[in-house]
Parts: sequence; structure tokens; C-alpha cells
Amino acid sequence: MSQPFRFKEFSIHQDQTAMKVGTDGVLLGAWASVAHFPDSILDVGSGTGLIALMLAQRTDAMTIDAVEIDEQAYEQTVGNFELSDWGDRLFCYHSSFQDFAKEMSEEGEEYDLIISNPPFYTDAYETEDAARNKARFTSSLSFQELIAGVAKVLSSAGTFAVIIPYKEEEAFVSLASESTLVLNRVCRVKGTATSEIKRSLLEFSPCPERSRRVEETALVEEELIIEISRHKYTEKYTALTRDFYLKL
Repeated sequence: MSQPFRFKEFSIHQDQTAMKVGTDGVLLGAWASVAHFPDSILDVGSGTGLIALMLAQRTDAMTIDAVEIDEQAYEQTVGNFELSDWGDRLFCYHSSFQDFAKEMSEEGEEYDLIISNPPFYTDAYETEDAARNKARFTSSLSFQELIAGVAKVLSSAGTFAVIIPYKEEEAFVSLASESTLVLNRVCRVKGTATSEIKRSLLEFSPCPERSRRVEETALVEEELIIEISRHKYTEKYTALTRDFYLKL
């Protein structure tokens, strides 16, 4: 068995799942705001359970659910949850998000924070690896299906955080708006100061008609550069991720 990826407060076994621990997941798990003290959290497409575990470390939320369609990834998530210090607060459902959101909505269940590192490559780039395709290609969960499901189970004062390719940002924000989700925060990520923007971290909340918030907040925009040079990380990236990575 391969060695797990060790973080400061938990370890991630990833030998059964096609998608390994990566910068995207760590960035999202560290960046998503928990300032509204979410009591219920949902990780859509858990993979290894990384993001749910990061949020278990960061919050006192009593309910941290994950949903994962791939059987091996689901089993990997469950195993990682059980090996952590927060196993009593973590639960994974083996289901498509479309079915899960429909069922939870019918039961009146809602979440204060929904978070997702979703599949985002189109069918044209699919590989021969079916498990990797399911984890990383939009054919298994389109952005439209993701947003529609989030709109069904996000609480009126909740937030939805996601990481996507920068080139998809405008279209994703437009789709979210159609489902009455308003962009609150955006962080655009570059590998180095001279490289192109690669990812967008986005945070949404329900539009004012649905929300109990007294007033709308202005959009917060920021940029994050990961490295100064190879393996030499910026102060901002280090500050964001130092509670997790062993060597920071």
C-alpha cells in the first residue's frame, strides 16, 4: 500500500481513488470562509475526503457530510474519515449529487456551507481511465447540475464555495445568477507572478430575497500567487495553508 499524504492533523490515504491530493483542493478547503460559523457543511464530490477533513479541522460544525458517486473514492473517503479525530462528525453518501440534492430537498434538509472542487474538463479531453473521467470531467456533473443542486439545499444564510478554471469564471457566475446565487468573494490564482491566472476561487450566497442578511455586501476581489520560485512559496499562500501542510 502506498504511503498516505500526511497533513498536520490528519492523513489522506489515496491509493483507491483516481484523483490525488492536489493544490486545488487544499486551496479551496483553506480559503472558504467559515466566518458565519456553519453548523452543517456539505462537500460535493469528496474524492478522498480532503476538503471535508480540512473543514472539520477548521470548524465546530456538528454535521459535515460528503457525497461521492465513484464507489472506490467513496470507500476511500469513508476510510479517511474513520481514521481522523473527527469521525463522529463526518459522513459520506455514495450517490450522484443530482439524486442526493433532490432527496435532501424533499426532506427539507439544508446546509450552511456547501463546498466543491468539481469536475471541469469537457468530454473532448476524456481519457481511457473511467474513474478519472468521472472525477474530473463535466459529463458526470455539469456546472449547471452542480449549481441547481446547490440552490436546492443551501440555507438562506449559507454560502457556496467552489474552485474552477479561470476561463470558466464568467460563465459559471452567470449560471449561478440564474439560480439566484450572488457572487460575494473571488480569488484568482496564479502559479507565479509572471504566469497566467489559472484558477478562480468563488464564494456565493443566496440573493437578498432568499437571504436573512440585512444588507448586501460588496464583492471582494483578490489575487493569490502561489510561488516566488520553485518550492519557494509566497507569504500569502503560506499564511493560507500553514495550518495544514507539514512543511510550512
